[in-house]
Amino acid sequence: MNYNEAIEFLYNQTPQFEKIGAAAYKPGLNTTHRLDNAFGNPHNRYKTIHVAGTNGKGSTSHTLAAILQSAGYKTGLYTSPHLVSFRERMRVDGKMISEQEVVDFLNRYTQLKFDGSPSFFELTTIMAFDFFARHNVDIAVIETGLGGRLDSTNIITPLLSVITNISKDHTAQLGNTLPEIAAEKAGIIKPGRSVVLGGIGEDLLPVFSSKAKESDAPLFTSDDIRRSFNYRHVMDENKEYLQYTDTPFGTVLSELTGDYQPENMATVMKTVQILNENDIAIPAEAVREGIKNVCQLTGLAGRWMTIPGNPSIIMDTGHNLGGWEKLAQQIAPIKDIIIGFVKDKDISPILSLLPKNHRYYFTSPSIPRALPAADLAELATQTGLKGEIYPEVGKAIEAAKKAAKNEKHIFLGGSNYLVGEALEYLRETD
Repeated sequence: MNYNEAIEFLYNQTPQFEKIGAAAYKPGLNTTHRLDNAFGNPHNRYKTIHVAGTNGKGSTSHTLAAILQSAGYKTGLYTSPHLVSFRERMRVDGKMISEQEVVDFLNRYTQLKFDGSPSFFELTTIMAFDFFARHNVDIAVIETGLGGRLDSTNIITPLLSVITNISKDHTAQLGNTLPEIAAEKAGIIKPGRSVVLGGIGEDLLPVFSSKAKESDAPLFTSDDIRRSFNYRHVMDENKEYLQYTDTPFGTVLSELTGDYQPENMATVMKTVQILNENDIAIPAEAVREGIKNVCQLTGLAGRWMTIPGNPSIIMDTGHNLGGWEKLAQQIAPIKDIIIGFVKDKDISPILSLLPKNHRYYFTSPSIPRALPAADLAELATQTGLKGEIYPEVGKAIEAAKKAAKNEKHIFLGGSNYLVGEALEYLRETD
């Protein structure tokens, strides 16, 4: 098969949660263990860091990978979902898996005549683990897909686990209450291995403390670092950064400038401290280098990301209530807002947070799970938002650019898939 045929196989022969939602969700690790064993248990050939959480796990995973790269470690990074290309999901030192390597893996898989029907995520998880082994990485940062306890990635025994934040998302799979969701995330805690918590409220701390005690796992929180540092927006060589002062690593510039990022940076810094205590030497200079250049080093995109232009377009993949509680404040000065969501989430609480008296462009990502733009507009009207309907994201972008020609920014967000389609549209029309 060629690459297009390989992608067609992945998307159409394996159930994909991103496309069809709950019908693709396969709780349990049996299939993943069997598939991993069929490929020779590749995850045992390098060290790992496991990252879970509702919000912030992507930024945290990418930033840790960037820091490890800057410290001289050959570093794997596995994240999901992708924005434009499937190959974004797995990288070594920032470089995506090649098309040929995707083809080669799937050829090997089909030749195995594997007795089972792995999901899209189960198969791509083993593809990533195998990719990292073949490239002889020193360490890999592994982001969970959904939850933690029953997530396909949870066959690893990491150096340490990181849990970034808990809010309501994927309730059909993870539970309807925050303690239930927290218990699923806590499932990545392993016996005797440290766990770092970032942004976990005191009400949920007992869930993690209990699991850590049961597992004899040293437990750390990022609270001390978050309380100690200060931050502000600065410009350096015509680029905006968040500048952190009074950190354990000196003054640090970060190109991730979303209002929600300080919490993630505290989590990253605490994780680096614990890694240093576990014989993964990371000098302060590497921390500063990695945080300042995370997007360049790892390909991170879609986190308060600015596409230059007149007006510029700011995109963010915040897609649940926890993410929007921060985003809603930061987008308040922006008058033109493009939004689109998937249909299997309760978005009314999100819509109620959004600023009124702005121009809204209601659109929809082109996946089966998408909430139709007309349905979104109807829900938005009920919360006092006003705007026009654009079934295609490209038309929404063009309409917003025309209306906002005298404005500084446009904002686009609401779904990872919407951001991905917008990036692809802008690249094709550039």
